[in-house]
Amino acid sequence: MTGDGSTATASAAVDRAVDALRRGDPILVHDAADREGEVDLIYPAAAVTPEAVARMRNDAGGLVCAALGDRVADAFELPYLQEVIDHPVAADHDLGYDERSSFSLTVNHRDTYTGITDEDRALTITELAAAATDPEGTDFASEFRAPGHVHVLRAAPGLLADREGHTELAVALAGAADLPPAMVVCEMLDDDTGTALTPAAARSYADREGLVYVEGSAVVERLGRPVSDD
Repeated sequence: MTGDGSTATASAAVDRAVDALRRGDPILVHDAADREGEVDLIYPAAAVTPEAVARMRNDAGGLVCAALGDRVADAFELPYLQEVIDHPVAADHDLGYDERSSFSLTVNHRDTYTGITDEDRALTITELAAAATDPEGTDFASEFRAPGHVHVLRAAPGLLADREGHTELAVALAGAADLPPAMVVCEMLDDDTGTALTPAAARSYADREGLVYVEGSAVVERLGRPVSDD
């Protein structure tokens, strides 16, 4: 960011994003052109309804993932998936955008049926949010089963000081909004090209829908000091 005006504008966008999350509204976050170069539609997990899952399916189109803070994931004994897969496909990852993936297990809440419907996924997600408010008091295995239909992501311990992915951006924003470290992220895809929706197109969508769009660089600038999600 260059110039005081640009910095102030970016900081104001972060403020608007934090306020929207406090209200339970979704926001759009672009990570960086030299990273994934993707815009994610992001919700507080506790605010996700079946209608929100439908919106992510129809308007975003990527994977519906629940991002949890490191302390919460540790209490639930959730691993990084690539570290526990006993198969050659888990070896020799060569990611062009990062050193590792944040993917952990896929889960369903035990009160779901197949787990894939909008109602089932919303239930799994909101129960993950509830569990994140009391991780030490949650018997994760008695409430959730794996494999399931909600992809769980585990944030880096130092959040943006360690990694600047959508997982960490979302959990950092949750902390700024005084929300539990449980967020839902879903990549926005372009129906015409089959590629990631461009930031310009994502901004247009945000304007049409009355949503806040924020650049990851602004979030890192504002919230990227070396803190954890505790």
